[in-house]
Amino acid sequence: MTLKTLVAATVAALPAFAIQASAHAPAPLLPIALVEDVKSATADIEFMDYVGNGQVIKLAPGDVLVLSYLKSCEHETITGGTVVVGMERSDVRDGKVVRANVPCDGGRIRLSSQQASTSAASAFRLQSADIRPALYARAPLVQLPKGLASDERTLRIVRTDRPGERHELRIDDAIAAAGFYDLARINVRLARGAIYDASIGGHKMTFQIDAKAKSGPAPVVSRLLRFQ
Repeated sequence: MTLKTLVAATVAALPAFAIQASAHAPAPLLPIALVEDVKSATADIEFMDYVGNGQVIKLAPGDVLVLSYLKSCEHETITGGTVVVGMERSDVRDGKVVRANVPCDGGRIRLSSQQASTSAASAFRLQSADIRPALYARAPLVQLPKGLASDERTLRIVRTDRPGERHELRIDDAIAAAGFYDLARINVRLARGAIYDASIGGHKMTFQIDAKAKSGPAPVVSRLLRFQ
């Protein structure tokens, strides 16, 4: 029996439903919003999970879910009911929702250090267009890159528009939760209107703090810094 004949025979022997299931496997959901808080024993989501368009979340009466939408900057506090994640806001059925539109970066173009350094021309365009994430709170919440080695777990933040301010933060696993490191928990607050370089391991990015950034508590989406 030739190899071609053997492969054909193997495929023919597979159950029809297995082939059909493979052909119709659902595509991964594009992250649209972040779970800022959840109080539920039954909802299949956790604190700081990303959720995608079309995802359905069922809440029992009295359960509370707080979502921050990454692009629309919609901040939702949902109590009970069935939640269908949308592109800009949730469809809430048989529950209550309180919405607020909060300051956030709104999905402005972000380039990783690798993308930005592909050529001198692209780096020049990046600087000329002044494209960088903007945070609207002085204490960033940093999403850490995955797969950091033990000797790469130092976060460095250096102010670039004015010399002198520099932070070297060894990532403490007791503070880092679900891959996020909250500078508010260690009382690090950056200067309003300032521009910074942040780096950890082989990852680097530039960001700015808005001139009217809050000093106190702020929604996650207003202060989320994501390494690409």
